[in-house]
Amino acid sequence: MKNFAVIGAGFGDEGKGMVISSLCQQHPDALVVRFCGGQQAGHHVMLPNGLDHVFSNFGSGTLQGNPTYWSSHCTIDPIGIINELNVLLSKGIHPILFLNEMCPVTTPYEKYFNQRHEKLTNHGSCGVGVGQTIQRQEDHHSIRVMDLLYPSVLKMKIELLKQYYSDAGFASYTSGIDIPQFLDYCLMLVKDGHIKIIQNRPHYNILIFEGSQGLLLDQNYGFFPHVTRANTGTTNVLKHLGFKSDRAERPDINIYLVTRSYQTRHGNGPMTNQGLGRLWNNPHEGQIVGGWQGEFRQSALDLDLLKYAIHSDWLIKQRRDISLVITCMDYGEPFFLTEDGKLLIYAMERDFVIKIEDSLAIKRIFLSRDPFPGLEEFDG
Repeated sequence: MKNFAVIGAGFGDEGKGMVISSLCQQHPDALVVRFCGGQQAGHHVMLPNGLDHVFSNFGSGTLQGNPTYWSSHCTIDPIGIINELNVLLSKGIHPILFLNEMCPVTTPYEKYFNQRHEKLTNHGSCGVGVGQTIQRQEDHHSIRVMDLLYPSVLKMKIELLKQYYSDAGFASYTSGIDIPQFLDYCLMLVKDGHIKIIQNRPHYNILIFEGSQGLLLDQNYGFFPHVTRANTGTTNVLKHLGFKSDRAERPDINIYLVTRSYQTRHGNGPMTNQGLGRLWNNPHEGQIVGGWQGEFRQSALDLDLLKYAIHSDWLIKQRRDISLVITCMDYGEPFFLTEDGKLLIYAMERDFVIKIEDSLAIKRIFLSRDPFPGLEEFDG
């Protein structure tokens, strides 16, 4: 079995979707596995023929024809799935989505709670209910994909959920939520032939694990409270591959760590190198202004943050054969980065990449540019 894991090295928006798409082009028989997060992902994929899509509820290999498996570590949004499915169908794409029956289900209550809470805290939430869904599960008010198969059970759980939020003091904004519409979408999800609810991951010889967000947003070593409620590194990947202990043995997996040629962050939370006066004019950016996350920010690449991200994940730290993918290379020149607090400016792409290669001690580097044709291996 050949396995790949594509993991963001920053605060998200690194270009993971494009890397997944490129790997799927090379491996058309692979299964894409979403192993963390949920419907808050926004992975933009562009094909050379002009077809493009931003994936939130399907894997980023969907335009290539690769099926997606949504693991039990991920939340699902029935309304979001059906709406995105209809968009894909309108583009002539017929996706296949496997849902693990134990996936936590986001209801309109969690979305509304998440948005109201974000107004008060400014933590940088996407406002689509992922964090609150996980919190609700931990409070034992469980709604999982398997419950969608039993409408009477689902209705009873929804009623108890309404009481759960009322008891927490949020009765004033539960009455206006359209639960009948949500139940209709749940029924559509169960009946749609493109979506299959299963107990275990289907067997494929090639697995491509698609990360969401980035290592610097990991719930365990990100900058709390501006984190995501997920293990964004290799923890869940190892579980999927049957490794009970991180240090038990060497897993057979090819790791692709992804960063842009510059640093980005959606929403609030710490970010280095702001105020350097450099603007990266990428015409393919999505949601630059607005949204629940807040402002989209850019700054120079910070090698110290990349080193910290690598050091924080046990498997990535101890592997010397990982690949680094640097996306958005066509929006540099001159290329900015910092190391040990010092600003370094490179007129030549080659010098910029060699500096990153030497500082991170990574020997295999790929570069990507827009529109996205594939991965170009760097030969220093």
